Amino acid sequence: MVVISKRVKTFEVIFSDPSKTFYCSGDKVAGKILVEVAEVTRVSAMKVLGVGCAKVEYAKGKQKCREENEYLRYEEVVQLDDQPADHDGSVILRPGNKYEYMFGFELPQQGQIVSSYKGKFGYVQYYVKAFMERPAQPALECKKHFEVEEPLDVNTPDLLSPTGGMKEKKVTCMFIPDGQVSLNAKIDRKGFCEGEDICICAKFENTCSRIVVPKAAIISKHTYQANGRTKVFRQKLSSVRGNHIISGMCDAWQGKTIRVPKIKPSMLGCNIIRVEYALMIYMHIPGSEKLILELPLVIGTAGLGSRTNSMSSTDGSVSNASASWVSLRMPSAPPSYCDVTRDCRLDQPLTPLLNDYDGDDSPIFMHASAFQFPNLPAYSEVDEEFSGNAHMLQVC
Repeated sequence: MVVISKRVKTFEVIFSDPSKTFYCSGDKVAGKILVEVAEVTRVSAMKVLGVGCAKVEYAKGKQKCREENEYLRYEEVVQLDDQPADHDGSVILRPGNKYEYMFGFELPQQGQIVSSYKGKFGYVQYYVKAFMERPAQPALECKKHFEVEEPLDVNTPDLLSPTGGMKEKKVTCMFIPDGQVSLNAKIDRKGFCEGEDICICAKFENTCSRIVVPKAAIISKHTYQANGRTKVFRQKLSSVRGNHIISGMCDAWQGKTIRVPKIKPSMLGCNIIRVEYALMIYMHIPGSEKLILELPLVIGTAGLGSRTNSMSSTDGSVSNASASWVSLRMPSAPPSYCDVTRDCRLDQPLTPLLNDYDGDDSPIFMHASAFQFPNLPAYSEVDEEFSGNAHMLQVC
């Protein structure tokens, strides 16, 4: 924020490294306060304030719930290095010159500070504020925010261990028993970073008379606490689904993946704001509440040790596999109509689905959507030459 007044042309906070996107615990925040004046101005004191605080504020009926936590408080009176001061400590600033007041302070150590955050009912913010005090005039102030991101390592033994669970539910229709549905799911670990794939192994069983649909989603849970009250805000971030399961049948996911979207890491160290994530695996049951299993997730900061190594090794295995296919030097077969149909309906079930509602009051009746088969694939016979013992496929 740049402050401009009739007497002061420029008054702003500039950090030493403007390209730095965020700071961590223990880092030094340094910079300068740049001042330019339009006429002779006497400055009695220049103060710098570094602040970091968490704040929650929301309304609960007619009551206002509000809570604050402070994580950083730094105050300093800065001086000009090459500018003589009067006996009272004031200095005179003249037009045509640029005056720079230098400042610097260290952030608290790990465990005493939390990452920056901005949510629906609260925030965690850090900023540097400068005050220019002048005799017989109101003080001028300017402020500049900076981001803090605390590293969260997901390579700990606890977060690398698998987790899973099982849920089942009895279904009724007009108070008459109508069988039950069950699911059993697990994932290989609890800690992930942005952009990684979560592999889900699950089994779904349906013994009720309805057609159910298995689904999975990554959800966020933001918890705000103020005045002894708690407010929770949940949000679905990404989702996948499987084929429908008719009565008396079951289905299994063997490594079905869902990718972690671009999200902020988990925030677990703040007393009044918590950001948590979970993998919700559930079965959509028409005319009844969903059967839900939630597995906790911890989203960490990217680029930590073995996590990046595992990702690079995966990329390497894919490239090696691609190279092995290239080395075969086999000609490609003509395109098949069946292949086109399978590709076209890859993300859809093989038979009509129920209306895809996630609400509790979804219809129980089946709705078959119209489907038109695609046109036949274009194919032309082209002779290709291959070295070695290559041979041509016969075209029927």
